[in-house]
Amino acid sequence: MSWIEALILGLLQGLTEFLPVSSSGHLELGGILFGLQDPDAFFTFNIMVHGATFMSVVVVFWKDIRNLIVNLFRFEWNAETKFTLLLLASAIPVGLVGLLFEEQIESLFEGRIVLVGIMLLVTALLLFLTRFAPKNNKDVNLTSALIIGLAQTVAVMPGISRSGATISTALFLGIERSKAIRFSFLMVLIPVFGANFLKILKISDQATMSSMGPVPLVIGTLAAFIAGLLACRWMLGIVRKGNIAWFSIYCLAIGLTAILYGIF
Repeated sequence: MSWIEALILGLLQGLTEFLPVSSSGHLELGGILFGLQDPDAFFTFNIMVHGATFMSVVVVFWKDIRNLIVNLFRFEWNAETKFTLLLLASAIPVGLVGLLFEEQIESLFEGRIVLVGIMLLVTALLLFLTRFAPKNNKDVNLTSALIIGLAQTVAVMPGISRSGATISTALFLGIERSKAIRFSFLMVLIPVFGANFLKILKISDQATMSSMGPVPLVIGTLAAFIAGLLACRWMLGIVRKGNIAWFSIYCLAIGLTAILYGIF
């Protein structure tokens, strides 16, 4: 992987992680288009750029995260403690699926461009349907947290947008927009941290990193972090204004292109 490929893929990961267009799908498509043949090197690159976008969420929501941690260790039942437990509950479905079906999930990320295209069409439909979501002002409760967690589980498929699936589901459940996006962005921290930690344990030596070289990894990681910061803040404004459905047009176009490219 060259430094320019790393830069483009890092920017792609950072921008699409928070926009409802599927970062996993775009990263997979990017790897195919660049003809990256070393699965171990690409695996390491994935860990680094996902860790970078994880940190961008931490930076944007630092005050919220600090509040939640402080209140959790006060051992008092209050709104912040309840919210933390709801975040933990939302991570249960994807955690179970990740542990039980890890190999099956990883097999989906093996250049299956037609599958990515089809799942992007599913994302497009989901985003479009948010135009008809009820406009209520509900809070997240245990039931809705688990349902949104199930939506996050479906988003392990390359091409299904995690943020698109979770925010759309929250809106369909009548949860107020700003609460929906706050819960969606914070809920990703637990499974992403857990998944990356387990993936790091899989790297038994430095052969993979040395085969790629440190420069592409550093450039890709920095690009993903900076792009993630911008995209995260941008997405906050988009959802509050109710414009998430417009991304369905983009997902439709990219999905159809991927399918046609894969077939022909």
